[in-house]
Amino acid sequence: MGNRLAGKTALITGGTSGIGEATVKLFIAEGAKVMIAGRNADKGQALVDELGANAAFIATDVMREADIKRAIEATVEKFGRLDCLFSNAGGVTQGDADTMTADDYHHAMDLLLGSVLFGIRHAAPIMKAQGRGAIINNSSVAALRGHMGGYLYSIAKAGVRRATELAGMELGQYGITVNCISPGAIATPIFFGGSQTALSLDPAHAEAKMRKLTQNLSKATPLFRSGTPHDIATAALFLASDEGAYINSHDLVVDGGMTAGGRTSFEDQRGPAASR
Repeated sequence: MGNRLAGKTALITGGTSGIGEATVKLFIAEGAKVMIAGRNADKGQALVDELGANAAFIATDVMREADIKRAIEATVEKFGRLDCLFSNAGGVTQGDADTMTADDYHHAMDLLLGSVLFGIRHAAPIMKAQGRGAIINNSSVAALRGHMGGYLYSIAKAGVRRATELAGMELGQYGITVNCISPGAIATPIFFGGSQTALSLDPAHAEAKMRKLTQNLSKATPLFRSGTPHDIATAALFLASDEGAYINSHDLVVDGGMTAGGRTSFEDQRGPAASR
């Protein structure tokens, strides 16, 4: 157990699975008190039971501004302050350029972009009063390159990236940093329908899907391995800690080199052992 976040309090949305769950556990291991926001109350309570008094859970639908505001207020009420907001919650979207519907659009924007905008909106006044704070938003390599995410997903994540830059420029004067993380090739349930779908699968089926996903994603990076939720959690830890205090309006890409071009065909043929 470390102390890189000793004395700090964080709110993590989408905190009951995948990247969010890994970040909750790492933040608490590093001394933080964490409010876990998510839709799955059973999983949320199980995490609180596992992690102890430094964890709390609040049922939250990030597509509702009122829920985001309530989660932020509950964090301050429970733990006395808000040092870090990690707007991590996300999910799958539907609709291509020539097939999207209005419902597809509103779902994607409310889930992926609106949740970030309203997180900043309601966290900023509290952090201003404190004179410090770290806001971290979950973006994606889909914001940076084509064919790495669906049409609306990519558009929304590009919005997250730009909102991060602009908010950091506005809020930096108050001691608030705003940064985003762009994961790539990270093995999480989002690739087969999200955490709710994963929970509906029997354990053996879910494990088989994750094993196949990990194998496929490993082919996309020069490191010859897929990323894990812990890889993103460690990036969030850095940005939330005092070590990241001079980083602002930045997109931290954590993708094993995928957006640099992935592997060359020559490297693909040789395989990882031959390349060492």
